Amino acid sequence: MNKEDKYTFLALPLLPARLNALEAAWYLGFQPHEISILVGADMLEPLGHPPANTPKFFATESLAALRDNQKWLEKATDAISAYWRRKNGQKRAGRNRRTSPLS
Repeated sequence: MNKEDKYTFLALPLLPARLNALEAAWYLGFQPHEISILVGADMLEPLGHPPANTPKFFATESLAALRDNQKWLEKATDAISAYWRRKNGQKRAGRNRRTSPLS
């Protein structure tokens, strides 16, 4: 979906009761790939008990409460930063462990 779809969705007078991950990202102001990071960090709770590799849906009412909670937004932002710091650290560590072909 493109930016126009995003703004059309956000301009709806009444949002659906449940949102998919892309819509939840738009609504909360995060990138779509960050929703799975927040779910993994127990910062977002999907509806029901979906298996790991299935689409997740989120209650608009719960997202509205989180959207208005500055403390939660700070923690969510920190969780995403920590995730990427850890992932990038693993990449660097993997490069540093390689041995030179000359040794």
